Amino acid sequence: MKKPILLLMLSALPAIAFSQVGKSATVYTTAENTNMRLAKSGEVSFGPSKQPLETEICVFVEPKKTFQSLLGIGGAITDASAEVFAKLSPDKQKEFVDAYYSKENGIGYSLIRTNIHSCDFSSGSYTYIKEGDKELKTFNIDHDRKYRLPLIKKALATAGNVPLYVSPWSPPAFMKDNKTMLKGGKLLPEYMQPWANYYVKYIQALEKEGVPVWGLSVQNEPMATQIWESCIFTAEEERDFLKNFLGPTIKKQLGDKKIIVWDHNRDLMNYRANVIFNDPEASQYAWGMGFHWYETWTTYQPLFNNVQKVAEAYPDKKLIFTEGCVEKFDAAKYQFWANGERYGLQMINDFNNGTVGWTDWNILLDEKGGPNHVGNFCFAPIHVDTKSGDIIYTPSYYYIGHFSKFIRPEAKRVSTVVSRSNLSSTSFRNADGKMVTVVMNQSDAKVTYNLIVENSKTVVEIPAHAIQTIVY
Repeated sequence: MKKPILLLMLSALPAIAFSQVGKSATVYTTAENTNMRLAKSGEVSFGPSKQPLETEICVFVEPKKTFQSLLGIGGAITDASAEVFAKLSPDKQKEFVDAYYSKENGIGYSLIRTNIHSCDFSSGSYTYIKEGDKELKTFNIDHDRKYRLPLIKKALATAGNVPLYVSPWSPPAFMKDNKTMLKGGKLLPEYMQPWANYYVKYIQALEKEGVPVWGLSVQNEPMATQIWESCIFTAEEERDFLKNFLGPTIKKQLGDKKIIVWDHNRDLMNYRANVIFNDPEASQYAWGMGFHWYETWTTYQPLFNNVQKVAEAYPDKKLIFTEGCVEKFDAAKYQFWANGERYGLQMINDFNNGTVGWTDWNILLDEKGGPNHVGNFCFAPIHVDTKSGDIIYTPSYYYIGHFSKFIRPEAKRVSTVVSRSNLSSTSFRNADGKMVTVVMNQSDAKVTYNLIVENSKTVVEIPAHAIQTIVY
C-alpha cells in the first residue's frame, strides 16, 4: 500500500534548524556566597562557532538530537506539609503557594504526588475505613478534608490542572500478615482484591472533590521494612498483584490511569523492570517505573546508570523520579549549600538518563523537620518556623527552580554534553521553541565555558558552587 503523499513529504523533512548566530540568551544564576538566587545575571550574544581547543571548557548542545518529553517537575503534598501550611497566616499561605506553583512569581511546579492514607510524614497512622471492613463500606476521606485537600486544591488553582499521582505506604493492618501498618509485613492473599478496590475508592473520592488523578504507584518502597508504614512486595509479588488484581481493577473501574511500578531506589530497579516488564500480562498495565535516590544509604555513590539501563532495555516504558529528600534534619544546616547541589546533580543525571518526571518529597516541613510520627525528620526545600511564622527558603528550593521554572511540560530533552567533569549540564526545548540549558559548577573556582549550540557559540562565566539556566 502506498504512503499518502503528505506522509512522504513529512518523513523527508530535515530536522528543524536552530541557529543562534547573531541572537542573544538570558542567564539566570544561583551561587553560594552571593545574593544571587534565581537572579537574572546577564545577557550573552552568540556568534559563529568553530573547532574548540582542548584547553577550552565547553558545553555542547545539539538541537537536532532530541529525546524524552517532560511530564513535569514537582513535589509531594503530604499530611506533614499540609499541617504546617495550615499554621501560616493567609498572606504567608499565598506567598508559599505562589513560591512553588506560580510560573510568574515562583518556580512553576507542574507535578504533584500525595499519600494514600498515612505515611511517616503524618501526625499518626490512619486509614479511610474502620479496621476489619474488607468490603470498604465505611470508606471516606474526611481526614484529608481538614488539611491535605485544601492545600492540594490551592496548588491546583495556581498551577493549573497538573498531573497528580497517589502512592500507598501500607494497606490497613488487618489486611497484612504482621497485623500492623508499620514494620513491613505483606499483603495477605485474601485481601488482594479489597486492597485493589481501595485505590479505586480513593481516586474516585479525590475526583469527586474536584481533584483529577493522573496516576498511582503500586507501593512506596516495596523492599524496605521501615519503622513507619511499609509493606513488602518482591518483584514477583508486585508483578502478580498488578497482573491479577490492581491492573484489571483500575482499568475496569477508572479507565486510563497511569500505573507506576517499583517506586524505590535505583539499586534494584533493573531486576524489578526485568520481572514485571518481561511479563506481557503484567506489563500491559504498567505505564512505567518510579525510583528514589536513597541507594546512597549504603555509603556508595548514586547509581544514575541504572536509570539509563532501564530506559535502554524498555524504551516503551516511562521513568519518573518519585521521591528524594535530604535526610537527618539539622536546623543549623538550612543553608548548607551541598544540599542544593545534591538536587542539581541528581536532576541533571536523571533527565540525561531518560527520566520524564521528577518529584521531590515533602514540599514543606516545620522547624523540626516534621511533623513525623516516628521521628524520621528530614529537610524540605522550604521550612516554616511555626513559632515566628517565618518561611525559610533553602538552597534546594532554588536549585530545583532552575529546572522547574524554565523547563515546562512537553519540553523535549536535547543532546547536551560537557568537556570537563567540574561541570554538569542538561538541555530541553520547550513547546514554544525556546531552548533551556542548565549548567552546574560544583567546583571551588569560577569557570568560563563555551556554550556551543549547533553552529553558534557564546562564552559564559559561572561562579564557584553555582547553577545557571540559559534561555535562548
